[in-house]
Amino acid sequence: MRFQHGLLAAIGLTAALTSSPALAAEQAAINKGEVNVYSYRQPFLIQPMFDAFTRKSGVKVNVVFAKKGLVERLEQEGRNSPADLIFTVDIGRLSDAQNAGVTQSVSTPILTGVIPQSLRQSDGHWYGLTQRARILYVSKDRVPLDDAPKSYEELADPNWKGRICTRSGSHVYQVALTAAMIAHHGEARAKDWLSGLKANLARKPQGNDRAQVKAIKEGECDISLGNNYYFGLMLQNEEQFAWAQSVYPVFPTLAGNGTHVNISGMAMTKASPNKENAVKLMEFLTSNLAQQMYAEQNFEYPIAEGVPQSGLLRSMGKLKPDTLELDKVAENRPMAIKLINEVGYND
Repeated sequence: MRFQHGLLAAIGLTAALTSSPALAAEQAAINKGEVNVYSYRQPFLIQPMFDAFTRKSGVKVNVVFAKKGLVERLEQEGRNSPADLIFTVDIGRLSDAQNAGVTQSVSTPILTGVIPQSLRQSDGHWYGLTQRARILYVSKDRVPLDDAPKSYEELADPNWKGRICTRSGSHVYQVALTAAMIAHHGEARAKDWLSGLKANLARKPQGNDRAQVKAIKEGECDISLGNNYYFGLMLQNEEQFAWAQSVYPVFPTLAGNGTHVNISGMAMTKASPNKENAVKLMEFLTSNLAQQMYAEQNFEYPIAEGVPQSGLLRSMGKLKPDTLELDKVAENRPMAIKLINEVGYND
């Protein structure tokens, strides 16, 4: 199986995990000097940035996309892996790659100078590329803006009993928020918050972030949790446009600080055969050009300071991100999952 430019059809689990060491070595030789990416992010989201890098540097970027199995593939390929970089979303998935031992530390003045300390692994095993805020979607018809919750902690207030919708508490986005709650408030208080939030649910946790906004439109609940970029995606969808029009976004605070953010990010693989060019690509993706492309196309927030946000993001309101280091969120994920199960959040 050879790399192809752009989309390589989503790899079946068996195919993704059965590359022989000899085949991997052949791939590395074929693509020597190029940059080979394993990506959980769909190609249409990242290919424009890779194309811009190639135009600037002359270095080709080859992409293998899969919905799952790439970390396992890296483990099997070992030192013969042709992959230089792995791209994914959520701090949990980046942390899982590091914990599996398939990443390596890399640090340059550009990477550490542009990417805030809170949004990169302390030893350089992964770096954030964009920020995605976990916001509230609030019913325009049933909740006056002045009465909407101003913090995540308020979601456990009995005033909202039967009025909140969320996706599964075990989903990585919800786990990250719970882990941040633990980091700020400790285990006992985080468990109380989870119990209070569960008591306020209008229905059993289900669906994705957009499904919660649909439920608000249909009157099942008044408030939901969701990532900010879904607002833009719904506005671009003929069926979902009315869902987005039925809510307004609120940027809640956590522990009196800013809004909880997660990231899309990148990590250099442990066996990277083209490390020099891979570093060049990593640095390019922190440039103003690449950061603005991300912001405009994906409705995500740039990490580089001073890069303009998309018009839609500006219209949603000002994001003041929580500066809690995502390293600490990653550390608290196992406890977050334990607490979610203990309170029976998904029952």
